[in-house]
Amino acid sequence: MLEPILHGIILAFGLIIPLGVQNVFVFNQGATQPSLMRAMPVVLTAAICDTFLIVLAVLGVSLILLAFTWIKLLLFGIGFFFLLYMGWSIWKSEAVAIDQASEQQFSRKKQIVFALSVSLLNPHAILDTIGVIGTNSLSYTGDERWAFTITTIIVSWLWFIGLAIAGSMIRQFKLSAQWMNRINKVSAIIIWIVAFYMIWKLLFELI
Repeated sequence: MLEPILHGIILAFGLIIPLGVQNVFVFNQGATQPSLMRAMPVVLTAAICDTFLIVLAVLGVSLILLAFTWIKLLLFGIGFFFLLYMGWSIWKSEAVAIDQASEQQFSRKKQIVFALSVSLLNPHAILDTIGVIGTNSLSYTGDERWAFTITTIIVSWLWFIGLAIAGSMIRQFKLSAQWMNRINKVSAIIIWIVAFYMIWKLLFELI
């Protein structure tokens, strides 16, 4: 039973650590919300979405969906335009000093909507989940497969919580509005880079 658990830990960390849209958004909310608890909506939403995708991948349901090219194209198209919009929303949001409350910070509803979108409309996240976690789970059966699956889910939850905590630790430095604005700008640029890289990779595959 130890092998699938270690396999799940290594694999999950390998997939989730690279700087992606989900990670950037969770960290950004941890840093810009007035308290760690105010960033919990994005943490819980991202973690639940990852759990959903991992379970689907292990069950093989998502493999059937992406077997159709038009579904893949639609998913990439929606994801691309949403990431452009999300980057613009973060870019133009007016940051304030860390120690000042502001209605301009993302509301709970907006955090949840954006977290749902970057999780479920992110083709790279879905393809990685299906292509890597889903296929690796085929190495195991019965209890070992569930041990592997649950391990990857636990790593996902711990990672998102850790990102929010890391963001909140930056907040403890009482950064000025200017610095918070820079964090927003960097977050937006990373999101745009991911969006254009995603669509470039899709076009490269089609040519």
